[in-house]
Amino acid sequence: MIETPGKKHLVFIINPRSGTDRIKAIQSAIDSGIDEEIYSHETQYTQRAKHGTELAATAASRGAHAVIAVGGDGSVADIAIGLAGSSTALGIIPKGSGNGMARTLGLPLKIEEAISLINSGKLKRIDVGFVNDKMFVSNAGVGFDALISHKFEKSQRRGFAIYSWLVTKYLWLYREWDWKITIDGKKINKRAFLINVANGQQFGYNFKIAPLAEVDDGWLNVTIIRKFPKLMGGALTLRAMFGKITDSRYVEHFKAKSVSIVHPDLKLMQTDGDAHYCQNRLEFRIDPGALEVIVP
Repeated sequence: MIETPGKKHLVFIINPRSGTDRIKAIQSAIDSGIDEEIYSHETQYTQRAKHGTELAATAASRGAHAVIAVGGDGSVADIAIGLAGSSTALGIIPKGSGNGMARTLGLPLKIEEAISLINSGKLKRIDVGFVNDKMFVSNAGVGFDALISHKFEKSQRRGFAIYSWLVTKYLWLYREWDWKITIDGKKINKRAFLINVANGQQFGYNFKIAPLAEVDDGWLNVTIIRKFPKLMGGALTLRAMFGKITDSRYVEHFKAKSVSIVHPDLKLMQTDGDAHYCQNRLEFRIDPGALEVIVP
């Protein structure tokens, strides 16, 4: 770790798959934008899946002031896992497709503005969620959102256009399941299109799946979208974009400390936009104030 006595140290973590030219531009913006009177800094690159978690944990153990995730929600989540419970803060330079957590926190999406915020921003403790033994920062879910996350990962292209195309395609093919759900001890059975358990407000692209969520209130937000006429998909999407999805008659919302979701055929879920194979029983909990983040 390259440090300068008397200065706070920052570690930037970048996924090299971003492309050489893009990385050079990001590195140039970092080098020219960071306030060198306050901070020393270095850049590290991930070399494999989940390497960001290892790099972040090492930086925290060595006393770094902050680790800056340069990437999308998946990169942010990996690095947050390595920092949770430590005194090292998480910073974000949003370079992903949806950038849901950055948008939830009100962070700037332009790189120069994001670096300026790192120079002058304040620190805030936020909650993190857990599903079984897996941590998430923004949200986790089963059903349609897990399917789309899985298909999006397999796609060679990124961006809102391909995401929208996948949603439109699979909306008409998807069949809802009958789920067993327990929310703070209360058992309910629902035929649901998706079940999302959120700490943050959105998937990304300003699609607010949990508009009432607050990242520092110690609560999980459960959004259940029941079976609905597929022709209503566009209307639900518009409600989500304007933060009004919970007003729909097809949507139920709950605040919870613990959540259980069960289906005998469950094999796929998503956390922070990344799809995973899973057990057929999922247990969710909240860990209040576990992560320090640089915010406006």
